Amino acid sequence: MNTLVSHEPLLHAALNGDRDHPATPRTPKTIADEAAAAVAAGAQVIHLHPFDASGRQTFEEEAVSATLREVRAVCPGIPISLSTAAEIEPDPQMRLTLIAEWTELPDSVSANQGEAGIREVCELLIGRGVRIEAGLLSIEDATSFVDSGTADRCERVLVETTVTDPDCALADAAAIERVLAEAGIELPQVHHGEGIASWVVNARAIRRGHGIRTGLEDTPVLIDGTQAAGNGELVAVAAGLLAELGP
Repeated sequence: MNTLVSHEPLLHAALNGDRDHPATPRTPKTIADEAAAAVAAGAQVIHLHPFDASGRQTFEEEAVSATLREVRAVCPGIPISLSTAAEIEPDPQMRLTLIAEWTELPDSVSANQGEAGIREVCELLIGRGVRIEAGLLSIEDATSFVDSGTADRCERVLVETTVTDPDCALADAAAIERVLAEAGIELPQVHHGEGIASWVVNARAIRRGHGIRTGLEDTPVLIDGTQAAGNGELVAVAAGLLAELGP
């Protein structure tokens, strides 16, 4: 087994998704405002989901381009990652068709490895110079990713626990990490979780030298369970954890 390589941990901000929270941004302007607040608080990478005029998540080219332009105007030089999640467009062929129409490209995308049609999405975007963040939501996703042989074409791995029980989330993160280690996959890792459990997942990841992600897509609450004001506050707390627990 190969020895895992040490990487400089990154702090990612995931701004929205379909989170039910008063500060969840859904227009290009509000997404850009939340991005700027997250970067000011310490975020080094911005992850976001564009929305259409009706307030629904979308892969449609017009919304994607408008959102990327707004965010880049206020966060120059900050890498931007978009979602390719099936929850936005469940039909694999329609998802592929819509993404193929993008004219303004993100720096990277998150690509959940357990979703139908994700290999085709990755091939399309890699061919256009977009980097891939392989999303692993389960041990099954991690095993599938290892077996796919595509690790050398990805920028990093996202270890994405989805349970809200802190102990279960920690166990899931450890299990996914173990699959990668046993396969000798040396990609940088960014760990995040769901709700209150996201904070213990973040803390564990920092102690193990990994990057972390936070933001309203991942959690509406702070470490003590109180509601966060927005992405800036969440990122500021995560940056504090990095300073306290990191190397």
